[in-house]
Amino acid sequence: MADFEIGEIVLALQQVRQQWREGQQRLLEPGGRDLPSRDALSQIIATLKGVLFPMRLGPPDLRQESENLYIAHSLDAALHGLLAQTRLELHYAARHGDRDEAALRARALTAIREFAGELPRIRSHLDSDVLAAFHGDPAAGSVDEVLLCYPGILAMIHHRIAHALYGLGLPLLARIVAELAHAETGIDIHPGARIGGGFFIDHGTGVVIGETTIIGERVRLYQAVTLGAKRFPRDATGKLEKGLLRHPIVEDDVVIYAGATILGRVTLGRGAVIGGNVWVTQDVAPGAHVTQAVSRNETARAPSASGAQRAIEASLP
Repeated sequence: MADFEIGEIVLALQQVRQQWREGQQRLLEPGGRDLPSRDALSQIIATLKGVLFPMRLGPPDLRQESENLYIAHSLDAALHGLLAQTRLELHYAARHGDRDEAALRARALTAIREFAGELPRIRSHLDSDVLAAFHGDPAAGSVDEVLLCYPGILAMIHHRIAHALYGLGLPLLARIVAELAHAETGIDIHPGARIGGGFFIDHGTGVVIGETTIIGERVRLYQAVTLGAKRFPRDATGKLEKGLLRHPIVEDDVVIYAGATILGRVTLGRGAVIGGNVWVTQDVAPGAHVTQAVSRNETARAPSASGAQRAIEASLP
């Protein structure tokens, strides 16, 4: 007698899958998988990290005189792998229409050629991020320590790659790349977010940066900062409206301390400082300081939540 009713479970799972596919108007996939692979992208990104930083994130036995040979071989493999995943995404996106296979293959090749051309710019931006972390953290012993150890830098390597893919019309690949970093670091950056050079996320855990966020140059964030949306409007049918500009604009040289929440399409002006645990839903003037209300001495009773909120709002322009 079998220990488990495998046959019955297999048939029940088949029935559930069929119901889902019919409900989602999914076509049969006789040719195999019709979606990009998270595992394949994880390996591709690992290879690209070595391409971007060969002597730090490449193979442990690599010698400097062999850098270009290693990069050429690894880049060729990574780009061909990414091309295959790109074809899957474009094929998937066209599933409800007429699929022109030749056009899809040509579009995929063009996209990955453009992505490859972006790699030097991505490396330059990442160099500025590493320097920002090194100069911004007194605990950083070297730029090598920053690159090897800091979760904010790992998140930004993924983000700079994901943002390039997002800009090339590959949102699913971009989101998978972003979520690989999210799972490892606890830092959630949507690939659509536009982030300038010299960006530093200190500690990082719990940071959330929404899709339409714009961040300028030399911005610094601490852990548990949220740059999010204030409202989620719905259309006449009750569905969420997509593509609205719903996240903050953070101008150059802004510092946002731990636990701060900034919601909606507000602007934090250049050089502003946002203190820890504040809630901001209005524009902040350039150079302004927004801080949490505190008692004037250690023995005074802490203000109520509503009083603290009024104090924050009063400090906003």
